[in-house]
Formats: sequence, structure tokens, C-alpha cells
Amino acid sequence: MRCWFLRLWRRSIGLWEHIPVWLDRSGVDEQAMLLLFAAVGGALSASGVIAFYWSIDLAYTAFFHWPERALAKLPWIFYRPLATAAALAAAAWLWQRVGRGSDGITVPDVQVAVVHRGGRVSMRGALARTAASAITIGGGGSAGSEGPVAVLGAAAGSTLGRVFRFSPDRVRVLVGAGAAAGISAAFNAPLAGAFFALEEILGAFRGGHFAPVVVASVTGAVMSRAVFGNHPAFELPKTYNYDHALEVLWAFPLLGLLCGVMSVAFVRTHFWMAERLRPALARLGTLMPWVAGAVVGAMVLLSNGLLVGVGHLAIPLPTFAQMAWPALLALAVGKIVATSLTLQLGGSGGLFTPSLYIGAAVGSAFAVLLHQLLPGFTSAPEAYALVAMGAVVAATTAAPITATLLVFEITGDYAIVPPLMIAVAISQLMLRRLSPDDLYSGWLRRRGEHLSRGSDHAALERLTVRQAFASESPLLPATATVPQILELFASKSPALVPVVDEEQRLLGVLTSAELGAMARTPPSLDAILLAADVAVPSEHVLPSESLQVAVRRMGVRGHSALPVVDEVSGRVLGIIDRGHILEVYERAVTSPDGTD
Repeated sequence: MRCWFLRLWRRSIGLWEHIPVWLDRSGVDEQAMLLLFAAVGGALSASGVIAFYWSIDLAYTAFFHWPERALAKLPWIFYRPLATAAALAAAAWLWQRVGRGSDGITVPDVQVAVVHRGGRVSMRGALARTAASAITIGGGGSAGSEGPVAVLGAAAGSTLGRVFRFSPDRVRVLVGAGAAAGISAAFNAPLAGAFFALEEILGAFRGGHFAPVVVASVTGAVMSRAVFGNHPAFELPKTYNYDHALEVLWAFPLLGLLCGVMSVAFVRTHFWMAERLRPALARLGTLMPWVAGAVVGAMVLLSNGLLVGVGHLAIPLPTFAQMAWPALLALAVGKIVATSLTLQLGGSGGLFTPSLYIGAAVGSAFAVLLHQLLPGFTSAPEAYALVAMGAVVAATTAAPITATLLVFEITGDYAIVPPLMIAVAISQLMLRRLSPDDLYSGWLRRRGEHLSRGSDHAALERLTVRQAFASESPLLPATATVPQILELFASKSPALVPVVDEEQRLLGVLTSAELGAMARTPPSLDAILLAADVAVPSEHVLPSESLQVAVRRMGVRGHSALPVVDEVSGRVLGIIDRGHILEVYERAVTSPDGTD
């Protein structure tokens, strides 16, 4: 039976592989073909989101509704912790059996796949993680739904690209497109979904990435709206205004500072439990998720259900606005502890939605406190809650554009954007100053990965300029005249030419900007004006310095290339440009042993 199924599967794969060839013969160009497959990936991702949400509802029914009817005489105070404990234990068992015990298949793991594995994301692992997350969330654990749907969408895009035998570059784009569709379908926010993929998954806003990611994101939103309706991801208050424009200059910056501090607390608590508490409880073995689930269930019970609520994105903003500020801060701290316990000790899920919850509680607490301290302060706490939601997400996930667009798409209100942007910027700056990691980079760093914006900083630090620069690049003597300079640029078209003295030591550089200025000089100056007169100062790099240093130094003045100078003699050895760096970097990260 198994052999028959495998033969059928291989034959179907063989038929699918001919579809791109058929499309090419039908006159469909490369970009149109990529957009078509991005739309298919978006539809697959949205279908996965719909199934995931139905699975959460099923898990909630299984862990709460059915036993509640069967155990009507059992007091709820005993049953709630037991139900969540059982859910975390079931999620841990499922992940160990089906997911093979890996701690990957998270958003950071997808980032690693994009950088190192040509976009190869395991569908088996993604399905196991999604099922475990549905059990965790439906069973009352404190976790988010956006991480699993982003991973599931990324796995759908990866599988689609590999089934049709696309190049690794195209598979990476489809991975980002699938993740975008997942976020878009989960939050009903196509812009936020697209920029999440560009900002977090692909790590670059390249023109070739934008169109397929947007198409997939829109496809995901349309399918989600067809099933769940076109409404915000969670209940919005009827009014959420702030009364005075001056609040943007003092109140919201203070809120940004507070959100930054709470984001640091979330990051440190999350990883402290992974590094200290989980090893300490490891001796409990299979009992560990039971213990963690019971604690989380008890915390939810003490909060009267407010810590998790009912639903995929349970953030009760109207209720928060009516609570005292100490209780709101207690909820924010409780959410940090409950989420860290859930995800580090057996459960599965995302971190995005808990960050939104923490922000909502912190923002509401801040506004309620201002109402008590300042009698003339009348702005709605909900406005501060919404701004703080974006600020905490931006800091904890290092995704400021996604966070800003998400809150804007949820509210549809331009008035909230200025304070939101200020709070987001200050909150992220605070986290960078007080913590070496956010929630995603911390996961990566603890596994020996140093990724940022779609690149591996460890590889860039390991590789040197000596491995990448071009020694045959042209040099201009200081005495070169305007005609000689123009002739060199016309024949070679270099991005940058070093100007050197008689001993080939660097005097400066000429770029196309200086070339344009020289082309406008009067002909009478052609024989008088020399290369040394028009050369501009430039940073340079040494052969022994890392490519990471070279990239950073290019960014000082926005140059695309730099001279390479010998560290002893000071002679110019050649130039290094971004193309050289990219070529050596890609060779290093895609080789089996990670070396060049």
C-alpha cells in the first residue's frame, strides 16, 4: 500500500513539474508566473489559517465544553488549571511525536531557512507546530496565533516552490509570500502582512520581492474575509480619541519609554525561563508541562479569565479602560509570566499577540494613572492602549513598520498614526539600549545564529575583505586630466575610482557624482583641472578587516564601493563593492560546511 502511494505521489510530482514549462510556452513571462504562484501560495496559506482557527475552536470545545457538561459537579476552580495542564501536556506530546522534538519551526527558524537553507521549511514540522499551537491556545494557554500561521504559510510557500523545482531565490520569495498571507489572514491586515514578510522573513525591501508578497497578502485577506467577515481582529472601543495635540509631544513619548521597559521585561523573562527554569524543572520529565499548565490555568482563573479570554485574539480594550491602573499593570506582568511559562515549558504558539496584549494593558494603565494625577486629562485610555500595542510589538519583535501598519489597519484611523510612530520609535530605542536581544534575535543568538535583515552577521564577521575585493580595479594618478578621467569612466564604467599619488597611496576617490560635475566644466579648464583637485575624501578598508566592517563603513556615506588599502605600506590594492561582498557571502552561507 505504501509503495503504491509513493509511486502515485512521484507521478503526480512529475506532472506538476511540467506546469511552469507549459506556462512558459503559453507566453507567461517570469514575473507573471511568480505572481501566479504567489497567489496560489497565499490561497494555501489562508486555507491553513482557516483550518487552524477551526482547530482552536475544536480544542476549546474538547478541553472545556465537553468536560464541563460531563463534570458539572466539579468546581471550576479545580477544573480550569487541570484543563490547561492537560492541554499543554497534549501539545508537548504531539510535538515530541510528530515534530520530532525540535525546538525550531518558529518565525526565527524560518528566517534561518531563508538565509541558510534556500527557503526549505519543513511542512511536517509546520503542521505539527500548528496542531500543537491549536491545542495550547484552545486549552487556555497563553500564546499567540500569528507565529504558527506565519510558519504554516511559509511552509506552504516553501513546499510549493520545491514541488515545482524553482530556484532557491524564487523559493525564498514564495516563503515570504506564504508568511505574508498567513499574517494578513490572521489579522485581516494585508499591509501589515506584506511588510511583516519583507521586514522579518525576507529582511529586505527589494523590488522583486514586493509584488509577489503583496499579491499573496491580499489573497490571504480576501479568503479570510470571505470566511470570518471583514471586521477588526479584536473588539474596538466606540471612541478612542486623545484630546490635545500636545499630548503627542509629552504623554506618548513617556508611554514609549514605559513600553520599552515592559518589552525588556518580557524578553528577559522569556529567556530566563528557557535558560534557568526549564533546566531546573527538567527532572520532572513528562510532568513538566502538567505543572506549567496548572500554574498558567490558576493564573487565568485568578484574573477571572482576562489573561487569555475566549477567542483567537482576546484583548478586551473596553474592559481595560474601566480598570484600576495597578490591576492593569498586574495583568501585563501576569501575561509576561504566563506566556513565558506556556511557551518555554511545553506549550506552543506565537509571541506577537501576547505582545499586543501587554501593550494594551500597559497603555490603559498609563492613561488611567494620568487621569488620577492630572484632573484636566480627559483623553480616552483606549487611544493609549492602541498606541502601546504597536510600541510593544515593535520593540519585542524588531518590526516597527509592521507594528505601525497593523495598528493603523485595525483602527483605520490616521489620527492615531503620529503618536503611534513616536511611541514605536522610542520603545524600540529603549529595548536596544537595555537589552542585547528582542524575542526573535534572542532565539537565534542562543542557537549560534546572528541574522539581521535577511543576512547572517556571523558569516559576514567570519569572512574578510581579502576574500572579496577586486585587485584589478583601475586607479587614477593624481595628475590625470579631465579628458583622461572621462575616458576611463566611459571605457570601464566603475562605481568608484581611487585617486593615488606616485607611491599609489590613497588621496581620495572619484564617483559618478564628480564625473557629472567635471562634464559641466568649461573646456578651457580641461587641461588645468586634475584628478587630485576633484577627488573627495573616502573611508577605506584593510584586507584583514571583516566584510561586516566593510558593509558598515560603506553605509557611513552611502557608497556602494570602497578602496582597499594595505595596512603596512598604505598602497591602494583595489576596491571592494557590494556585488563582491554578496557573491562571497552567498557562497559561504550556501556551502555545506558554511565556508567559502
